[in-house]
Amino acid sequence: MRSMAISVTLLGTGSPIPDANRAGPSTLVAAGSARLLVDAGRGVLMRLAGAGAFPVMLDAVLLTHLHSDHITDLNDVITTHWVMSLTGAPLQVYGPPGTQAVVDGVQAMLTADVGYRLAHHDDFAGPPAVEVHELDVRDGSERFRIADVDIVVQPTDHRPVEPTVGYRISHDGRSVAIAGDTVPCAGLDQLCAGVDLYVQTVIRPDLVRLLPNRRIQDIVDYHSSVEQAAQTAARAGVGTLVCTHFVPPLVAGQEEAWRALAAAHFDGAIILAEDLMTVEPAPRG
Repeated sequence: MRSMAISVTLLGTGSPIPDANRAGPSTLVAAGSARLLVDAGRGVLMRLAGAGAFPVMLDAVLLTHLHSDHITDLNDVITTHWVMSLTGAPLQVYGPPGTQAVVDGVQAMLTADVGYRLAHHDDFAGPPAVEVHELDVRDGSERFRIADVDIVVQPTDHRPVEPTVGYRISHDGRSVAIAGDTVPCAGLDQLCAGVDLYVQTVIRPDLVRLLPNRRIQDIVDYHSSVEQAAQTAARAGVGTLVCTHFVPPLVAGQEEAWRALAAAHFDGAIILAEDLMTVEPAPRG
C-alpha cells in the first residue's frame, strides 16, 4: 500500500442513544501505510463498508475503553476479519487492561457460530485468531509502531470507568489525537499538545440537564462538554478540533449553537462530525 498523509474518517459519530443517522463511536485513521480502527461501536461494519474498507484491511483495532457503546460491534469486526482473511493472520487489538477478557468473552459468545463455519468450510485453519495487546496506561510512557506510524498512548479520565486511554497517531510530521470519553486531565493535555487534529467526544450539559431522566443526567460529570473540549484544544495548541459522539444527539439546525460554544474558547477550525465524513489535518502556517 502506498504511503499517504494522515486522514481521519468519522465512521460513527453517535452515542449510546440510538440514532437513525449516526452509528456508534468508531473512527478510521489512514496514516502512512496503516489503517487503524479506533473503537468499534454500533454499526461499525456498515460504516467501514461505506468508507470502502473491511476488517481484513485493518492493521489494528485501538480501543479507548471498554464501555459497551465503544465495543458493541467488536464481535462483528472479529468474525468478518476471520471470514474474509485468506491468510489466517491474527487481528491485532490494542486496548487498556481488561481488553483480553473482553476478547475472550466475544470469542466464547461466537463458539457456536465458529463451530458451524469450521464444519462447513474445510479451508479454515482454525477459529478466529486475535492478538491482544494490553497497554500500560499509568504514566503515558506506552508507545508503539504499526507499519510506518508512531502511536503514543496517554491515560484519560472517565472514572469510574478505568483505565481509559487516548491515542496520538503520527506519520511524516503530521499527527492526530483521538480521545474517547473523558473529562479534561493532564494526560489529555499531553496527548493533544501541538497535534494537527484533535477528535473529542462532547456533550451539552445545558441540554442534558433538561432531559427528564436521572440516568442520562448522570453523564455530565464524566464527559467533556463542548466548551471543555475547546479549552483543551486551545490549551494544547491544536490545529483543528473535531467534535463527535454528541449527547444529546445533534439535531439539524442546531449546528451553529454547538459551534459557537466551542468558538468562544478556541479560535482554530471547528468541525462537527457526521458519519463518513473524512477530515485531513489542515496545513499549519
